[in-house]
Amino acid sequence: MKVTIGGSLKLAFRPWVEGLEHVPAEGAAILASNHLSFSDSFFLPAVLDRKVTFIAKAEYFNTPGVKGRLTAAFFKGVGQLPVDRSGARGAGEAAIKSGMEVLERGELFGIYPEGTRSPDGRLYRGKPGGLARVTLATGAPVVPVAMIDTEKIQPPGQVMPKLMRPGIRIGKPLDFSRYQGMEHDRFVLRAVTDEVMYEIMKLSGQEYVDMYATAMKRQLAEAAKAEKAAKGDKAAKGDKAAKAAQDRAGT
Repeated sequence: MKVTIGGSLKLAFRPWVEGLEHVPAEGAAILASNHLSFSDSFFLPAVLDRKVTFIAKAEYFNTPGVKGRLTAAFFKGVGQLPVDRSGARGAGEAAIKSGMEVLERGELFGIYPEGTRSPDGRLYRGKPGGLARVTLATGAPVVPVAMIDTEKIQPPGQVMPKLMRPGIRIGKPLDFSRYQGMEHDRFVLRAVTDEVMYEIMKLSGQEYVDMYATAMKRQLAEAAKAEKAAKGDKAAKGDKAAKAAQDRAGT
């Protein structure tokens, strides 16, 4: 996949990279990145010599039919692990387990602390459950990563990407060994996550929003629904007024 997909991406988009020397040549490490586009999980591994394992929703791996099998083969080929998001704690616990297994093998584990893609290009508050617990449980260093302009290449909902040059900025590894064994302390988890997000913000230059991206997406969806309903009410009132005018004209 690095030769085919990775080579094609580098040839077509020519991504620029800063800080490659900060990615360990061997041993376990966590790559914690902002998340702007579906393509983030492909551009980052494409510019690295080592394999990076991300997690992906299980639906990508168990969809029936020929298309489903091809999709599953593709995601397995690019090193993504299926995570079942069902259940009370769902994706969080599954992501933690998967991440620990990858790191215990001495490999690179990629994670998006925001938990989902940014709805507007800004950087949102990191979720403390996955990233912090994995690094504190394994002792693996966290390498902050900033994806630059990937949301312009492939915005949410757009199938065909736009040919332009994205960037990847990689920061120095962060060591959280001072918190070793404190992965169940919620204040420590919050502190670790916030420190990582601060480094990502400095690397990316994004505006920081102190709320979860999932909450913002809900707000945007509710606002869009309310706007649609308002337009429907306005149209209905317009139709009612037009009918009343017609009735008056008829009399």
